[in-house]
Amino acid sequence: MKLRRGLFWGAGVVAVGAVTAAFVSGSTVLPDTRPAVPTAKVVRGSLKLTVYATGELRAGRTVNLVAPPAGGALRILKLAPTGSSVKKDDVVIQFDPSDQQYALEQAKSDLAGAQQEIAKLEADNAVQASQDKLNMLTARYDVRRGELNAAGNEFVGAIDAKKNELTLDEARQHLAQLERDAAARVSTSTAALAVLEEKRHKARLAMERAQSIIDNLDVKSPIDGLMSVKENRDGQYFFFSGMVLPEYKEGDTTASGRNIADVIEAGRMEVRAQVTEVDRGNLQTGQSAVVDIDALPGRTYTARVGPLGTTAAQGSFFQTTAVRRFDIVLNLDHPDPMMRAGSSLRVVIDGREIKDALHVPRQAVFEKAGKNYVFLQTGDRFERRDVKVLNATESRAVISGLHEGDVIALVDPDVALSRTKSSSGAIGGPAAPR
Repeated sequence: MKLRRGLFWGAGVVAVGAVTAAFVSGSTVLPDTRPAVPTAKVVRGSLKLTVYATGELRAGRTVNLVAPPAGGALRILKLAPTGSSVKKDDVVIQFDPSDQQYALEQAKSDLAGAQQEIAKLEADNAVQASQDKLNMLTARYDVRRGELNAAGNEFVGAIDAKKNELTLDEARQHLAQLERDAAARVSTSTAALAVLEEKRHKARLAMERAQSIIDNLDVKSPIDGLMSVKENRDGQYFFFSGMVLPEYKEGDTTASGRNIADVIEAGRMEVRAQVTEVDRGNLQTGQSAVVDIDALPGRTYTARVGPLGTTAAQGSFFQTTAVRRFDIVLNLDHPDPMMRAGSSLRVVIDGREIKDALHVPRQAVFEKAGKNYVFLQTGDRFERRDVKVLNATESRAVISGLHEGDVIALVDPDVALSRTKSSSGAIGGPAAPR
């Protein structure tokens, strides 16, 4: 009996010593285990293609309200706030007309001055024309008298005859000079009058433009709807992610052509959402849908699928993906006056049912470089197998390329293996170098 007890205690001491030596040396004493990879089977059966999507409410029509062209800065005197209800022809934005009123008065003064100058010039021209007419009448009389005197030269002496001829020549030259001067004055007066007419026309155009700008400084709403004031980007030379800019407000200064606000048409709301290319194939115009609006919790609304978008976005510049997204429009059956444009929402579209389809969990289908694939279990390992996704729901995917009963991985086996090795190294100490 004593011998057995000695052997027992000796074996125990040896075992404890071996374990202690193993921990000290850094070797793993736990048994090596395979990574636990969750799997699922390929199932054949009926599948209802319900489509889930997110989107937002949008108005049926949105009208931009911009600052009128004024050729300079404009100061906002009145601005209807965001969310306020407006009617057609209501004045929703009013700009300060001081500068334009000054320009209008200046143009009116210039126009009056030009008209006075034209009147003065016309009066001066009339006086000058009368004077020229009198001068030329006197000159013609002198010429006629000279001709009569010259006609009697044969009855007077040679000296008197020569004087008569010289007097006649002088009278004729004087008449010709008066005629040339009168014609030149007419041309000059006509040119001066044309300049003044242009000055008056310019002043009249300036006056009409200033009056037109003043009339446009009161911006009216073209439709019934809700106001949505824009962010004030005047004076901002740089922007960064997450930067919040204030809205335009009364007293702000802006430039011509700036979009100050939008009027969103009330009473006509529609749902805009995006679906994947696969989900788009499951949709048809007129399908029923249920809409949940985040801003109106506890309420659900029915809608119908409207026109389906024909263009798709390929994704961002830095990310390549085979999943393209399409825009869809849903028409609400009974719009609620509480609905506001821009509210986020969730859509559940009642899809068709596919009979005798091979489908798998959606998480088991992976995508890379534009191809879909799964990890098929063959024996004690997994191999990559390309598949084609025919249809998909939020949780299931209808595929081809596999058989009913095939076992596929729900996660990437390589990722599961790396995680298992990492956890084993943390428990058993540092792994031996490879």
